[in-house]
Amino acid sequence: MPSYLRVQSDAVLLSIKLQPRSSANEIGEPLGSELRVKVTAPPVDSAANEALVRLLSEKLNCAQHQVELVRGHTSRHKTIKLYGLNAGTVVRILTGATPPPAA
Repeated sequence: MPSYLRVQSDAVLLSIKLQPRSSANEIGEPLGSELRVKVTAPPVDSAANEALVRLLSEKLNCAQHQVELVRGHTSRHKTIKLYGLNAGTVVRILTGATPPPAA
């Protein structure tokens, strides 16, 4: 399991370093124990936080209510709680890894 991901009994926790005002919305490479995520929204009136939740829900193909910002509302260092998602699936999607061939 990558160091930016922790599994709990009811959810998966992601540690994220958010870069607002980027040129594109994208999920980058891990940076230490955090996953780097860039959003175009500015860090004003929770716009960057909302863009982060929207980006993750789109990438993970889940509803926005399954992606919850639990820590770091005013910081670049954030903790996101993902409900109803498998840790292996989250890692595969966020890293862009292809699934193993079916047997």
